[in-house]
Formats: sequence, structure tokens, C-alpha cells
Amino acid sequence: MAIRVMLVDDQVLLRTGFRMVLAAQPDMEVVAEAGDGVEALQVLRSTEVDVVLMDVRMPKLDGVETTRRICADTDPPKVLILTTFDLDEYAFSGLKAGASGFMLKDVPPGELLAAIRAVHSGDAVVAPSTTRRLLDRFAPMLPGTAKQPQHEQLERLTGREREVMVLVAQGLSNGEIAARLVLSEATVKTHVGRILTKLGLRDRVQVVVLAYETGLVRAGGHG
Repeated sequence: MAIRVMLVDDQVLLRTGFRMVLAAQPDMEVVAEAGDGVEALQVLRSTEVDVVLMDVRMPKLDGVETTRRICADTDPPKVLILTTFDLDEYAFSGLKAGASGFMLKDVPPGELLAAIRAVHSGDAVVAPSTTRRLLDRFAPMLPGTAKQPQHEQLERLTGREREVMVLVAQGLSNGEIAARLVLSEATVKTHVGRILTKLGLRDRVQVVVLAYETGLVRAGGHG
């Protein structure tokens, strides 16, 4: 079954370009479009969508707030934020709102298609190292002390799971974590899965964000 994609951007020309790229793929189908966040939320009420390509700067309702509302629903589509600038505060806010990743608008078509497939399969598109650079830059915007429930969440983790979470937050891949902790890659993958389940997180990007918010990892440093 084709991946059902929705394009949300106030620039019609940009949506047309993305639609042409996606339409050429046998495993993708553009099922909906919207020019702003308000329209997007209305369309999603009546249309089944797997992945939303979301612009951030839009009239009426911006992409960050639209993403937050989409991700608050039960079983929402995955959201891929499209931004003009790398290390954009909107990308940071979008990740916190529940987006599974962000891409630059001028990304090569092949990378965009790979990102859509990755998000659809449940992976985060943003490399944790990129997320770390984002968080290092915008860490001053984070609350000085984490909310108590988040600390209580971390208490659910075993010592090993906390170790793995710190390394995920530092931008290491499963293979790198396996080498560091002398574990098999399959074991690391199991630990990451348990961390996501116990903390109620959607993907590795949210693990990184939570690690910063709770102080498990410090900006510019390590846990």
C-alpha cells in the first residue's frame, strides 16, 4: 500500500514541486494539500494520512502549533518539518511538538523521499547528532529544572537503559553504542525500544529532547 502523504505549505509552487517528485514514486501518493495549519487540521479530520510534510512559517496557524495539535491526537500521522534554515528555532520547537524529524526545503529529492520512507517506517529522520546541535544552541530556552513527572519517568529505567539513553542523546548510533557498551547491536535496539515504551516517546529524537530537559545530558557536554 502506498504511503499517503499530505503537503502543508502556503507556497503553491513549492507544493507543486513536491507533488511532482512524490507522484513519480510507485510507493507514494499525495492524498491531500493545505495552505495553512487551520486548513490542514480540517482536511485531516476526513482524510487518512501517513506522513505530513509541514512548513513552519505559515499564516493563520504556524507549522509548530499545527504539529502539536496533530500529535496530540490518538494514532496521528508522522510529521516531517520543512525548514529554510539549518539549526532553526522552528525546527527545535517542531521536534518538541512531536515531529519525527526536519528537513531543509532545498534537500535533494532522493533525500526527501528517503526521509518520508524512514518516518513512515517509524524511524526518526533527524540524526541525533543534528538534534544535539539544535539543542546545544537552544538549550537556554529549556526550563532550568525539569518537570517532576519527567524525573519520575526516568526512575522507570534500569541502570543499563539510562546508560543507553545518555549515549543516544549524545548522538551515537546503535552500532556505536553496542561497541561502547560491549553489547550486540540487537541488544541495544531492544534497550532503545524499552526506553521509548517506558517513557512514552515516539522516536530517538524525543529521547534526545527529554535527556536535555531532565538534565541527563547537558548542553555542549555529556551526561
